[in-house]
Amino acid sequence: MNKNTENQFDAIIVGAGVVGCSIARELSRFKVRIAVLEKESDVGWGSSCRNSGVIHAGFNNQPGTLMAKYCEEGNQLFHSIAQELDVLFKKTGKLVVAKNNSEIAGLKKLKKQGERNGVKNLDIIDEQEIRKLEPNVRGVAALLSPETAITSPYLYTIALAENALKNGVHFYLNTEVENIEKKSSGEFVLKTQNKQFITDYLINSTGVYCDKIARMAGIDRYRIYPCRGEYYVLDKNASSLMNHLIYPVPHIEEGGLGIHLTPTVDGNVLIGPSNEYIDTNKRNNYAVTMEVLSKLCKEAQKFLPAISPKYFIRNYAGIRSKQTPPSQGGYRDYVIEESEEVPNMINLIGIESPGLTAAYPIAKEVVAMIDKKEKLSTNPDFNPYRKGILRFEEQDEETKRKLVEQDPDYGEVICRCEQVTKREILQAIDNPLGARSLISIKYRSRAMMGRCQGGYCQTRIMELLKEKYNYKWDDFLLRGSESYMLTGNRSNGEPAL
Repeated sequence: MNKNTENQFDAIIVGAGVVGCSIARELSRFKVRIAVLEKESDVGWGSSCRNSGVIHAGFNNQPGTLMAKYCEEGNQLFHSIAQELDVLFKKTGKLVVAKNNSEIAGLKKLKKQGERNGVKNLDIIDEQEIRKLEPNVRGVAALLSPETAITSPYLYTIALAENALKNGVHFYLNTEVENIEKKSSGEFVLKTQNKQFITDYLINSTGVYCDKIARMAGIDRYRIYPCRGEYYVLDKNASSLMNHLIYPVPHIEEGGLGIHLTPTVDGNVLIGPSNEYIDTNKRNNYAVTMEVLSKLCKEAQKFLPAISPKYFIRNYAGIRSKQTPPSQGGYRDYVIEESEEVPNMINLIGIESPGLTAAYPIAKEVVAMIDKKEKLSTNPDFNPYRKGILRFEEQDEETKRKLVEQDPDYGEVICRCEQVTKREILQAIDNPLGARSLISIKYRSRAMMGRCQGGYCQTRIMELLKEKYNYKWDDFLLRGSESYMLTGNRSNGEPAL
């Protein structure tokens, strides 16, 4: 495996979500020329940034399934990977709360299932013990899972990509695959808007679009039914209301784990997700609806009556890659296989929750499939470590003082809500992947994520872009190529910043 021309690769991964970036990083441990093609302007903009950020313990999945296997393995491995990549990780623990006695049987089933999957330290506690752990939570019993944890899903994906890039992986953003051809020589030819790529191995890690990419290659036996989940984001003031993740007893036929409350590593609280199948032709429909958001609030108050709309600062939606149609609901196990009809194409189908937790074990499995055929040679220069942006606000006062003395840009706060400094913003702008939309800067720095949602800092960040890169009015993008931040005309034909 020694492709070395500009557009030829040993392996191409389509899709730069958490699974695709995990595969890229894991494959870069070997002497392989790798490319990642992503249709969006940055990595992780699909389901990988639109989820709860939970590192599941593994008791929700049917024993014997890939979901169960990879979830439990991923949970045990995640702490060491997060340390290598300098990503926040907190083992908060989780309570699955029974609202009434009839739901206690569900807790016992989950505990038994989790123990069969190898999950450690599961325990069913009574109402009095719930009150000791969570004074504000209401329930008659709960399953306590100390192994459940949280991370930042978007920063984790970014960290995987940056480390893979450092280890020689080529990333092509704004590069949507439009056609796939298998040559008689066995190579794949991938055509995009403005470039053609050639590869020996093709890895389909495109989430809700995985069946579409498979059909481009001539495989028509996969079907994905997109299922939207809406969330509320609560202000950090709500973080004092709870210490653990709070989940209801799940109703498996609904195809989700129910509306739950999740603390984030940054101090916010999430309520959600809902569970709604959407049109298969509109797989990027991330709309949020008043009806569903009202339901989220009411469901959350059943467990945590202190929840109030006064805490709400934002809402968003994510989309699950479900293999089960609306008429069936529930789950089907992950499909991770090399195609019999199209050799050297590896399809990852239906990677829904716990996909974030399972991403690393999935990556190891995909690489093992290639290694079995190719006997890969180890890359002696592989470096597993990546250093993220230092968070000024989290440092002690002495460290802050020294940082400001060394670099005055640490002394200028750009985002007041999250206390993000100019130096952190500049580091986010100069990220290794070269992504410079407002959302890309937001995900890397947490600027614009506070109570005012960018009301104060957004224009200041735009000023930095203008100063550093001489941005014109149509260079300022919120997200994709046509998401202009500025519109309208002045007398000279250009709007004011």
